[in-house]
Amino acid sequence: MGKNDFLTPKAIANRIKAKGLQKLRWYCQMCQKQCRDENGFKCHCMSESHQRQMQVFGQNPTRVVDGYSEEFENAFLDLMRRSHRFSRIAATVVYNEYISDRHHVHMNSTQWATLTEFVKYLGRTGKCKVEDTPKGWFITYIDRDSETLFKDRLKNKRLRADLADEERQERAIALQIERATSLLHSSSPSSEEPPSSSSNPPENRGSSSNPDSNVQPDNGSGGKIAFSLQSASAASKSNLANETTSKAPKLGFDEGPESEKNLATSKKSKAASDRGGALDELMREEEKAKERSNRKDYWLCEGIVVKVMSKTLADKGYYKQKGLVKRVIDKYVGEIEMLESKHLLRVDQEELETVIPQIGGLVRIVNGAYRGSDARLLSVDTENYCAKVQIEKGIYDGRVLKAIEYEDICKILH
Repeated sequence: MGKNDFLTPKAIANRIKAKGLQKLRWYCQMCQKQCRDENGFKCHCMSESHQRQMQVFGQNPTRVVDGYSEEFENAFLDLMRRSHRFSRIAATVVYNEYISDRHHVHMNSTQWATLTEFVKYLGRTGKCKVEDTPKGWFITYIDRDSETLFKDRLKNKRLRADLADEERQERAIALQIERATSLLHSSSPSSEEPPSSSSNPPENRGSSSNPDSNVQPDNGSGGKIAFSLQSASAASKSNLANETTSKAPKLGFDEGPESEKNLATSKKSKAASDRGGALDELMREEEKAKERSNRKDYWLCEGIVVKVMSKTLADKGYYKQKGLVKRVIDKYVGEIEMLESKHLLRVDQEELETVIPQIGGLVRIVNGAYRGSDARLLSVDTENYCAKVQIEKGIYDGRVLKAIEYEDICKILH
């Protein structure tokens, strides 16, 4: 058996050593040869085969490096799509899984010198979501397959359908309020009939018809005396009737036309106040129902400007910095694009805070009865931590909300 035959102890030892991963700096990508030490790599570089490969590389070095870079990127993203399609994972973990294959494209043959540069490249090109955390770089694969896009379209369609159902329900409630208002208007008395004046007592009782007045007086003095007594008795009866009328309590129909008009006006105002009270009650019930249905423990939504309050990100320069919510994940986690550095962060809503714009700025109501509506900020009450806004779009266009809390509104970009 020869010295370097396949089954010699030295050949077997060499194969055992070559099974494991060796140092990257002693690997030649052009020749696809891994050396175990610096001396071996030096000897390989002086070999004739390596010199021929370097001549090929020297003819078009940019094309060769770009080709290896493309192969490295495609293999890395394929591993992400197969193994970590929907998860957020450390970049070092994925890289260790990738280099476990002995025949992979090594990074020293690509345009990226370090893994950090490659991760930043993935974030700039939009192929992965990149986060720089105290524990290192974390990446999330962005799935752009046709099947995933189709599922996203179906999901967006369902969301639009839910919003349409919600608007339809709100219109139905508004229609019920209008019907109730019209019923109250129709049931209230439209006009008051003037009371009859037939019950008014006669003013001159003495001049009324009397059977004794048909008696013809005599020419003598006796007739004259009898006539005088009759006139006196009639006058006394008239005075007694007037006193009784003046002492009796004055009722509504015993008063003049002005009092009748005041009575009708008071009844109309009372009916109007009753209608207004019923309408206010309906409005309050509607507000309570909307508040119960729209008050949630999560408030993040896309398009709002928030402030990062996580102290763990203070050393990165993100503490108390503002960012735009690009995407909401599982209702409680926001994907934030910082306004200054344009970096993408993934932060829980407990470490975020709403932003109040200047007077006249646009806000979005993120929680409560009018959740999802866009409004304009009218004034701010700093003592009670609330604001006054006016809704600008939707079926509640023009409605003014006088005391809405700071936590329920957030600034949106124009």
